[in-house]
Amino acid sequence: MEVIGFAWKTLRDRKGAFAGAFVALLCAAALVCACLMLLETGLRGSVSPERYAGAPVIVAADQFVRETVDKGDGETKTKAKPLAERAWLPESVVGTLRRTPGVSKVVAEVTFPFGPYTGHGWESAALTPFTIARGREPRAGGEIVVDARAGLEVGARLRGYRVVGVTAQALPSQDTVFFSTAQARRLAGHPGMVSAAGVFPAVARAPQGTVLYAGEERGRLEFLDAEQARVKLISMGGALAGTSLIVAILVVVGTFALSIQQRQRELALLRAVAATPRQVRRLVGGQALVVGLLAGVPGAAAGVGLGLWLHSIFVSLGATPANLSLVVSPFPPLAALLATVAAAWAAARVSARRLARIRPVEALGEAALDGGRLPRWRLVAGPVLVAGAVALTLVLSGLDTEAAATPVTMLTALLWTVAVSVLGPLLARAVRLVPLPWAGGSGFLAARNLRATPRALAAVLSPLTLMVAMTCTILFAQTTMGAAAQEQAAAGTRADHVLPGASAEEIQRIPGVQAVTRVLRTSVRFGLDKYQAQAVTYDPRTMDLGIVSGTMDGFGPGSVALSGTAAAHLSLSPGDQARLTLGDGTPATLKVAAVYSRGLGFGDVTLPYELVRGHVDDPAGTLLVSAPGVTLPGAAPEAATTGSADPQVTFVALGLIIAFTAIAVVNTLAMATSGRARELAVLRLAGTTRRQVLRMLRLETLCAVLASAVTGTVVAVVTLAAFGAGMTGSAVPYVPPVAYALVIAAATALALLATALPARLALRTRPAEAVSST
Repeated sequence: MEVIGFAWKTLRDRKGAFAGAFVALLCAAALVCACLMLLETGLRGSVSPERYAGAPVIVAADQFVRETVDKGDGETKTKAKPLAERAWLPESVVGTLRRTPGVSKVVAEVTFPFGPYTGHGWESAALTPFTIARGREPRAGGEIVVDARAGLEVGARLRGYRVVGVTAQALPSQDTVFFSTAQARRLAGHPGMVSAAGVFPAVARAPQGTVLYAGEERGRLEFLDAEQARVKLISMGGALAGTSLIVAILVVVGTFALSIQQRQRELALLRAVAATPRQVRRLVGGQALVVGLLAGVPGAAAGVGLGLWLHSIFVSLGATPANLSLVVSPFPPLAALLATVAAAWAAARVSARRLARIRPVEALGEAALDGGRLPRWRLVAGPVLVAGAVALTLVLSGLDTEAAATPVTMLTALLWTVAVSVLGPLLARAVRLVPLPWAGGSGFLAARNLRATPRALAAVLSPLTLMVAMTCTILFAQTTMGAAAQEQAAAGTRADHVLPGASAEEIQRIPGVQAVTRVLRTSVRFGLDKYQAQAVTYDPRTMDLGIVSGTMDGFGPGSVALSGTAAAHLSLSPGDQARLTLGDGTPATLKVAAVYSRGLGFGDVTLPYELVRGHVDDPAGTLLVSAPGVTLPGAAPEAATTGSADPQVTFVALGLIIAFTAIAVVNTLAMATSGRARELAVLRLAGTTRRQVLRMLRLETLCAVLASAVTGTVVAVVTLAAFGAGMTGSAVPYVPPVAYALVIAAATALALLATALPARLALRTRPAEAVSST
């Protein structure tokens, strides 16, 4: 406690020296807390039922695909993954439930998309329950009932149907319409099937082959996308929290290193007056604990607000259902606080290690002169980190799935940046080679400063390099994937028109139309592995998949075509039998007809349209039409099926890390400039004008930005080349020149601003006063 008290006293007297570390730790705590909140929501989040709120229990099909794996030693484990489409029940289950002793009522339901609405049969209104406020229930095929939020009155028309009733209720997160029972069954497109059955009163067991949903489980059944969102939040929250923590440690180590560097004379004096290395380490560690606690508490509190904001953004982007509420518990703030304090303590101990070990006289000597010698631990750790980064880059170049490649990409860029930071003094020496004689007296002073203080320069280069490397990697990994997918889609689409949601029969009757291909988008699973898929009525006049082996001649029921990536993963080739699970859980065994090269543009799996159309929630799909010289209404450009699944969500989430690195840049440069108040005052006393001093600082900053831009770009290019080689087959990343120029311009503007503001503040003090007070 004595050390903590002494540390507290020094903090009170040297607030400015610890301000940068405080800001860095506060931001780190907020970022880690927000990411952990997303992770916890994925693990523990629940969805309240809306449509099924009035039914005590719901019986439905299993909405998971399950697989039992052998763990060895006779033990097995069953794993489950959510289905992409809703699994339906045979209608005979409804009869079985009605014959169950104690059951008084069974309400069958069918669910289907109807434009922006969710359609049902009126027979299932009792599940909520819905009641008629105006008009009556639908009875004929052309009649429809809308909910209270639709803004339509009895007698209005909605997509060709006459509104005959308006309900007294509306659901919070979905627009609901009802049809007559017979019409709803026809529109649903699953003859002899129902999507669910509500049972009154509750039963304890579901019939064989079905699943009983009660309580909050009814919400998970009603909102199947919520289950997929939970899985996404788990992976995204975990990856972001880990990446944020690594970035935070890197930034905090740099900030503490700079802070201790500026206090080096003070710590050296402590050694000179008989303070032992252990006492110095304990003092620095105590200061770090105090700063960590002071920054971690408000940072963790701010992280709760940041988590709420992130959740609202994900909801607005459609990545998370609105009714999947964010879980707010003490765990994320506490974990963020502990992580922050631990990071601060570790960073301070690492930064003060050398100063505490050397002799007092040497410490005073090093405080007076920045020799720029590379410590022994850096000479050992640097090559080891470079070797690790090279190994990780090679691993990344072999990954061809986005789920595996994305986190490894971030980790590779980070490891390269850490290696560069450890070897930073060597990079700082290279900055001395930048010619500045053309800049006159200010250039002369800037060049001398760059040569005299390589360690201080290295502390500034680290966050700048980190920001450039991470920003370029995050932005251009997305553009690389998107450009490759678009290129393949454009090369393989031979159709003259792409018509979403159009009727194939009507289009085929138009004069001049030569070929029409129906296309549905879905996903399938081989085992538990998920693959993007399309279902088509294949016609080479509208689509060219880039066949590399096998043939699409006679492609139809019983056939499947695979991309080269999928075929390699699954060890399948033309003529082999492929066992897969369709989007709604229906198993299928198909013969591999062909292997194609344009998997990024069209999906990894191509299935027959007739096989899939009864196993998707929305069978509307898209038409590819070959009709040269014919104008068709509603045509749209064909979109690639892959790239990032949610690029906007990825940009928002990873954008926080970019923002954090930008704050670190401002923080570090402001600290570095403020710490040179005495030096600037001496220059003023020696006759240097205020304008010359500011110009000297700008030149130094521009040299640092130049070195960091080159280093960060090299790190990003190496990482992106490995990413592209694995994911797209090309090691040449797609980097839009304008976007890259904006990144460098933003880094330059940020660095100049973070240097100019504290410099102007320091120059406001009279030189003599500044020299005497520091």
